[in-house]
Amino acid sequence: MIRALTGYSTRHPWKVIALWVLLGVALSALAPTLIARVTQHQTGDFLPRSYDSAAALHIAQEHFGENPDATTVTVLVARADGKALGAADRKRVEAEAAKLAKRRVIMPREDDLPEFMVPDRSQTPRIAPSMTAPDRSFELLSVQLIGNPADKGVQGVYRAFRDAARTQFSEAGMRTGFTGGLADTVDTTDSHETAAKVGSALVMGFIILLNVLVFRSALAALLPLLAVTVIGGVAVGAVAGAALLTGRKLDAGTPELINVVLLGIGIDYLLFLLFRFREHLRNRPEQPAREAAEQVSGRVGAAIASAALTIVAAFATLGLASFGQFRSLGPAIAVAVLVMLLGSLTLLPALLAAAGRRMFWPSRTLRHEPRDGRAARFGELVTRRPLTMLAASVALLAALAAGLTGIRMDYGRGDSGDRTPAAATAAEISRTLPAGVSDPTSVFVTAEDGGDLTTVGLDGLSRALTQVDGVGEVARTVLNKDHRAARIDLYPTADPQSQQARDLASGPIRATVAQHTPAGMTAHVGGTAAIFADVSTAVGHDLRIVFPVAAALIALILLLLLRSLLAPVVLMLSVGLGFAATLGAATLLFQHALGKPGVNFTLPLVLFLFVVALGTDYNILIADRIREEMQRPGPARAAVARAVRHTTPAIATAGLVLAGSFATLATTPGSEQVAFAMTLGIMLSALVLSLVLVPALAALLGRTIWWPFHPRPTASDRPQYRATAPAPEPDRAASSYGRPHR
Repeated sequence: MIRALTGYSTRHPWKVIALWVLLGVALSALAPTLIARVTQHQTGDFLPRSYDSAAALHIAQEHFGENPDATTVTVLVARADGKALGAADRKRVEAEAAKLAKRRVIMPREDDLPEFMVPDRSQTPRIAPSMTAPDRSFELLSVQLIGNPADKGVQGVYRAFRDAARTQFSEAGMRTGFTGGLADTVDTTDSHETAAKVGSALVMGFIILLNVLVFRSALAALLPLLAVTVIGGVAVGAVAGAALLTGRKLDAGTPELINVVLLGIGIDYLLFLLFRFREHLRNRPEQPAREAAEQVSGRVGAAIASAALTIVAAFATLGLASFGQFRSLGPAIAVAVLVMLLGSLTLLPALLAAAGRRMFWPSRTLRHEPRDGRAARFGELVTRRPLTMLAASVALLAALAAGLTGIRMDYGRGDSGDRTPAAATAAEISRTLPAGVSDPTSVFVTAEDGGDLTTVGLDGLSRALTQVDGVGEVARTVLNKDHRAARIDLYPTADPQSQQARDLASGPIRATVAQHTPAGMTAHVGGTAAIFADVSTAVGHDLRIVFPVAAALIALILLLLLRSLLAPVVLMLSVGLGFAATLGAATLLFQHALGKPGVNFTLPLVLFLFVVALGTDYNILIADRIREEMQRPGPARAAVARAVRHTTPAIATAGLVLAGSFATLATTPGSEQVAFAMTLGIMLSALVLSLVLVPALAALLGRTIWWPFHPRPTASDRPQYRATAPAPEPDRAASSYGRPHR
């Protein structure tokens, strides 16, 4: 199958290239519209109905008409001179709010995209008075916009509304402040805009420069980015289309994560092909380039397919998760990686065949065999002192893993502090009103027999909730139109995104509701704090299921590829230690050193999948190369040394590229922990696990590592060298994924 794909692609390169370009253009154009239709932002929508907060959200939608796609912005309005609001001021605020509620907010035009590619988010906001400060220093308005806060179109609508409201109230002698999830997202995004652009440009420049230094060719430097861009456009479109057809909803951050993943692994796979292609051409100067491309693609394609399938298998296990954000992320990444695998077995070989030896112009490295360099000396060091190198690598990883002591999960949505105007507005509100005013915890009550409810019948529950320590205020009970459901809003004194608020919602509030709900009625606790308390439970459940299943699937793939029982165990233990070290380092930095509440709740699972799956890519390449070298006669340690010497440039370069692509996430607000952990995890996987720990173990175990099967010498694995060259020494005869450093 693999050789059939690569063979056809190298024999008909221009047809394959044209097909991919057409698909890339078409699906890239459709992707923004499709993505907008399949994304959602309410975390509660990702929880099964069995969770209390999810049941509460369902009641809010069914009985109170709350739009699941709505996002609320709280607007603070105060006199510009700082005086208390009088009756006339409050009427003026009401009048200006009414004008804004009648004005349609037009989404700003994005000049860099055609109009048909951008869904129109223009809308008329719903505005209602919310609360007045006890000292009448300000009044709060609740503004409801429709759409995902991560959607650039929705962000543009918010900016237009904010600017219009600010101007309108300013002309009336009022000042304004804006807070809430959307406001904070926009403020944080705006403050990071320059850093994001500069960071992305630096990473792209770094990838191009690295490729230029390695291959000394402009085409080999630019081709990876162009190829991955085309495949990435197809992949995002395929993910959105699959979600639309299956009715799945995607988290708003999924498309960006897909782009980062595909950039890294796509360039990795092309680098593996380029390194091998270059050496193959060196050793066979008379062979036609298309024939060489076919042979190289078929040989390396097997390792690439195994590496990609480990990622697919790992992320596919997220389909077993109960938390919908994980359940949608896993299949999305799996589909995207499958598309990248298809591109790696078709488009990339076609590019090699079409470019031929021109791929490495103007470099002259094809004309001679490079001398041994640092990579060769490093391979000799690892195999000469394997026990020392093994002990050093294990000691480093164990020291980092020690940071796991006292690890805590943080279920907040990011910490922008007082650096953003939205956070400053929230702080101003909390000085006179409970912090939960802008994001209350709500209790929803229904009759078990579907009968009518009365506010009098719920007075006992309402009074009991006012006695809960940590609840600053309880709003009056509100019945829906047919009196079949009731809502009681609670305003906690703690920040709704804090651990204190989550503990309050899941503990005392739910206990009070369970104890004081009248007979014949059912009550559920909802709101941000309650949702994230349930998310905590769901994530803990999912970790216990996904970890072992993903590990078992990856081990099975390694077993089939390496045809050994012992080698997969060695590789899995190494990546497991790498995962522990990476998570421990993140805990040390963010929780212990920087004083954060904990590590992001998604980090352990996402990090496990990425570090184990992507890190296994490099382990597969080094293990496959070690097996190939051990098929030649001679000592096992010499074979390991050759494998390290030949694969070090490819793995080191690929690791740097992948780590650099993940580093760009640091410019995305709220993704700093993920960016740090994934960058470090990839570097540890490439430079420590694949190039030190695994080769050192292979040197110590020798051919026993392939138990119960042992590689046997095969003449077909020995490449033919140019006839004019002197006969090489035995340890230089094997083909490689890359060339040694000079």
